[in-house]
Amino acid sequence: MKLVFDISKPGRSSQILPECDVPEVMPDAAFLRQSAPALPEIPEVEVDRHYNELAQEVFGVCDGFYPLGSCTMKYSPKVNETIAALPGFAKIHPLQPAESAQGALQVMSELSSALAEITGMDAVSLQPAAGAHGEYTGLLLIREYHLSRGDTARTKIIVPDSAHGTNPASSVMAGFEVVNVVSNAEGGVDLDGLREAVGPDTAGLMLTNPNTLGLFDPNITEICKIIHEAGGLCYYDGANLNPIMGVMRPGDMGFDCVHVNLHKTFSTPHGGGGPGAGPVGCKELLAKFLPTPVVIDSEGRFELSRPESSLGRMKAFYGNFSVMVKALAYIKVLGAEGIAETAKASALNANYMMRKLDDLYFMPYGQAPCMHEFVMDIAPLEHETGCSAMDVAKRLLDFGMHAPTMYFPLIVHEALMVEPTETESRENLDRAIEVLRQIWQECHDDPEFVKASPHDAAIGRPDEVTAARHPVVRWIPEA
Repeated sequence: MKLVFDISKPGRSSQILPECDVPEVMPDAAFLRQSAPALPEIPEVEVDRHYNELAQEVFGVCDGFYPLGSCTMKYSPKVNETIAALPGFAKIHPLQPAESAQGALQVMSELSSALAEITGMDAVSLQPAAGAHGEYTGLLLIREYHLSRGDTARTKIIVPDSAHGTNPASSVMAGFEVVNVVSNAEGGVDLDGLREAVGPDTAGLMLTNPNTLGLFDPNITEICKIIHEAGGLCYYDGANLNPIMGVMRPGDMGFDCVHVNLHKTFSTPHGGGGPGAGPVGCKELLAKFLPTPVVIDSEGRFELSRPESSLGRMKAFYGNFSVMVKALAYIKVLGAEGIAETAKASALNANYMMRKLDDLYFMPYGQAPCMHEFVMDIAPLEHETGCSAMDVAKRLLDFGMHAPTMYFPLIVHEALMVEPTETESRENLDRAIEVLRQIWQECHDDPEFVKASPHDAAIGRPDEVTAARHPVVRWIPEA
């Protein structure tokens, strides 16, 4: 389709503002442009059609099956959007005095309490704006804890080899060195390797449980014990909280702090850069270091308070408030029983799909039940037919389905990581299973057809290497 600049015609516009009837006041000449901005000139109807055409090129969870592993692309109830759009929530200003924003502060207080209960933590900050931002905040809490005790030797964070890529990146940003520990044959943390890795320089451990293979580590309490006995703290990456919420709590496993992705587990739509939110919860020993401010309930009146030794602000004002409203609405609608049922349904759907496909596709860690997601290794299929994980993923697009996460986790080289989520029906799962089985057969019958897919998408196979090496991220008008 054409760019908006391509359909621009000089003199056409949608301007309906009347002539200015007050004197113009211009800024100092130093702040003025030397030439007018190159803005498109388009009538309103063409603007409307252009952006509707763009919208039709986008694929989201409201368009079809979206099994993006580790991202929890669940359907988000529209009632949450309606509630967040209420004027009392949507039109408040962060500089209002607390007396005039008691409803908003109550939302923040109740959400903090709910997240603390779900995760087994004692205190929560809602400031972090994303999952990785929450990771960084949690690691700063760990750093402040050790420094407050005069323990400056603790400079290393242990990260499993199946971790999200943000884990080591966040550790480095927080000033730590990263120590990698390998997975065992079952896909969990190798305990002997962990014991060898810990020492007086261990600040903590970052761990996702269930991990990125979709497996719950049966040694989780022993893992936390090893870290604690070495003097470190345990950080829980909440990216995969969806299949255990309401059933098991990170705090009860032994974790000291946790971030939660509201834009995954608690229904806010995500993708395209946001909005997101990554609240951080912690045990009492870390609470005094939380970002400022936090909301406290003072005999029915909600106030903003600064923790005793706060590490400061992590974001302007209080975080992404509309995301908080949607999350609280989601939690209140489901209740304790509904949250637990949601978690169980996400695990049921993933196991159903895995068992319906494991006679054709190789499941490298499929001996035990998975949680919310499972990983297929396409390497045996590629060896037989020449069709790679990329080829299978691209072929899925022809069936109106989004591809699973590709080539992650890194310990499975031809990985397709599938997370169907709890919001998919049995019929949708059966169709996805049927399509994947058909693609497997196509790989054997006509591999070149599969390797040339997608055949029906708006874009075929772009040159991803060139796009990554030499990205074009802005439109440059012709001279």
